[in-house]
Amino acid sequence: MKRFLTARWQDLIMANYEVDPSLLESRLPAGTSLDLHDGKCFVSLVGFMFLDTRVLDFLIPFHVNFEEVNLRFYVVRETEDEVRRGVVFVKEIVPKAAIAAVARTLYGEPYERWAMSNDRNDTHVGYRWSRGECSNSISVARGKNLGVPAPDSHGEFIIEHYWGYTRRGDNRTDEYHVEHPKWELFEAIDPQIEVDFGCTYGSEFAFLNDQKPLSILLAKGSEIAVYKGKTIHL
Repeated sequence: MKRFLTARWQDLIMANYEVDPSLLESRLPAGTSLDLHDGKCFVSLVGFMFLDTRVLDFLIPFHVNFEEVNLRFYVVRETEDEVRRGVVFVKEIVPKAAIAAVARTLYGEPYERWAMSNDRNDTHVGYRWSRGECSNSISVARGKNLGVPAPDSHGEFIIEHYWGYTRRGDNRTDEYHVEHPKWELFEAIDPQIEVDFGCTYGSEFAFLNDQKPLSILLAKGSEIAVYKGKTIHL
C-alpha cells in the first residue's frame, strides 16, 4: 500500500454514545458490518489536532496544523487473512476549505469547512466549531496518565481501529489503513459538551443532544501514517 499522508494526531477527546444499530445500517459501506463491544453499538464524537501534516511527504503551506472534529462509528470487514476493524465517518469538520474540497472530490470523504479553534495546555483540552447559527464545543480537564488501555477493554475498543471505510455507492467501498502505536489515555475530568447534533450531523442524530455519553476518553495521540488501500466492488 502507498503512504499518502503523515501527521501527528494529538489531544484526542472522544465522547462515546451508545446507539441503536438500526441508526447506522443504511450508512454501512458494502462489505462491512457493525463492530460491537459487549453487545453495544457506538458513535463517537472526536475532536483533535492535526499537526505537522504532510501529503506525499510534502508540507502544504497554511495546511500543516489544524483542528478536526468528526462523528464516526465502528465496523469490521473480514478478508481471507484477517478481520479488519475500522471506522466510518458520518461527517468530518476542518477549518481549511482546500482540505475539505480535496477530501470530498478525490476520496469521497464527508468533509466540511467550519470556523474552528482550540484551547489546549497541560491541564485542559477544548475544541470549538461553528457555522451560521450552529455553534458547538467540547472540552475536558486533563487528569493523570492512565497508560495504554487493557486488552478487550472499552477504551481499547474505541481507540484501536486501524482501517477506514468510505461508502462510494451501494456496491463500492474504498478502504485505507491507518498506522500508529498504541495510545495512552488520560483521565477526562469535568467534561463539557455543548453540541447541537441535529444541526451539525442531521436530524437523525438530534436525540444525542439529550443523551449522556457512556464514556469520554482523552488520548495523548502520536505520529500517524495513512496508506491508500483498495477499492472493493461487490
